[in-house]
Amino acid sequence: MPLIAMTREMGSLGKDVASALAARLGKPVVHHEIIDNLANKMRLRKSHVVRFLDGKANIWERLTTDKTSLSIYTADETIALAESDNVSVIRGWGSAHLLRPIRHVICVRVCAPLKVRVPRMMARLNSDDEAFITNEIKMSEEAHGAITRRHFGVNWQDPEHYDLVLNTERVSIDKCADEVMALASNAEFQETEQSLQMMANLALETHVRAALHADPRTDKMHVSITADCGVVTLAGMVERGSEPVDASEVVAAVPRVKEIDNQLKIAAVSRLKMDG
Repeated sequence: MPLIAMTREMGSLGKDVASALAARLGKPVVHHEIIDNLANKMRLRKSHVVRFLDGKANIWERLTTDKTSLSIYTADETIALAESDNVSVIRGWGSAHLLRPIRHVICVRVCAPLKVRVPRMMARLNSDDEAFITNEIKMSEEAHGAITRRHFGVNWQDPEHYDLVLNTERVSIDKCADEVMALASNAEFQETEQSLQMMANLALETHVRAALHADPRTDKMHVSITADCGVVTLAGMVERGSEPVDASEVVAAVPRVKEIDNQLKIAAVSRLKMDG
């Protein structure tokens, strides 16, 4: 069965569409489950991570949030959930962009015009402050846009990044679910040996990247990582003081790594620096 990766605008009813899909598929929606592990890995409070992702972090929280770690660990947690047989819908976390290369992943965007979303959020939050709600929506979208540009180099609102874009201004939640389920039954989106191997390769690359970032011996290394059927290739130049063998040791401890092709080279001392 395909995996559904969904992104949505605040007030678009994307949460309701995801719940409707999960009910039909008999498996839960994944969203908040990532937060705890992500906060632990980054050694931050859960509330700190939530405010940063929602665009509500104060100056100190923005300065103390390692954006590289956020990107690496979010991808690691998302991929781990995508590999689980107990998951059918992943909502948010850049999953639609991270998993886009995998053929059996259906990437969905749920949206609606701002003029529709503001009244919905006012009703949901029992607020009559239209200006406040409008600002909350815009802050959320700006934060989401900044994160997806930084992590994936895309504009998350461009329809070309999705297999299906659903506008809930005129399409009901049930009809939205119908459209996604129609794609889910399409032969083009079924799991194949090739698509499962692509998922396994992407997962291993992501887990290796997280392991290298988490180890103080390798956390400053800029390494190109590719995985193919358990064979991990490491390439790139590392600064003097770093040892390529350390990278091999870290990667060897990652589950499902069968072989390591370590092509890392130590950068030569700059001639300019020597002359200086």
